[in-house]
Amino acid sequence: MARDEELKERWLKVQKKLSDQFADGDLLDLDAIIYLIGIQEFGQPHRQFKKDQKLDLMHIAICRLLEPYGYYEFELVDEDGWPHFKTLEILPSLKAGEQSVLMKDAIVHYFLAKGYIG
Repeated sequence: MARDEELKERWLKVQKKLSDQFADGDLLDLDAIIYLIGIQEFGQPHRQFKKDQKLDLMHIAICRLLEPYGYYEFELVDEDGWPHFKTLEILPSLKAGEQSVLMKDAIVHYFLAKGYIG
């Protein structure tokens, strides 16, 4: 199977499984899945978040997702429990479609590593 087809198949598997679990089957988009990963990484799933905190959660998720690619490195958890990352390498300029593919690939690998999908 070609790499693109494998990514597409695995992405749909992640998207469907998360949508069934968190959105009553309504298909979650990329941003919603990134947000869920941020909540997972923050470790306080039942907490209510303000708008700026939701953006922070998405940033945490992006850092965690791109850490294996060498763009970020975990640094510390602050006194309020928020993880912080340092930038190791600036992300290259990517077109919107390329960004989407990179994030979907990172998400698939994240959930494979967590054993959420096989």
